Amino acid sequence: MSLSLSDRQFEFWRLRREGLANIHIAEQFRISRQAVSKALLSVEEKVEKTLLEMAHANQIEVERYNAEKGILFGRSVPFNAGAIIFILAKHGVQVWYEHEGDCGSCTRYRECIELLWDFADELHVSLMQTDDPTRLADELFSKLREMV
Repeated sequence: MSLSLSDRQFEFWRLRREGLANIHIAEQFRISRQAVSKALLSVEEKVEKTLLEMAHANQIEVERYNAEKGILFGRSVPFNAGAIIFILAKHGVQVWYEHEGDCGSCTRYRECIELLWDFADELHVSLMQTDDPTRLADELFSKLREMV
């Protein structure tokens, strides 16, 4: 699912998610603070709509979400498991289901590790070093729950 955002809009949203104030975003792009605020309102509406549509499409009951951070926590009805939907600059919209797995034998092991570390980096969340994606995800999403 695509957000249908311009590169500039997404960059405004990404910078604000990193903690940069609207005035500093405006200075960086040499535009007015009001233009940044207006663009961010539009982006947040699109992010919220995308998170909620992904939850609906994946049969996830929404517990809470934060469009400013681009994250939604819920529960998968068919899998009876916690589910997280999140947006990354590098990977787009992603859905993660909480699970215990044999990550060492999984063909997606490397992709999962990269995805989790990229998300932690984008949100400036420090994590313990581990080679187990399930434990890494548990730690990351536990910390993110505190933020949302």
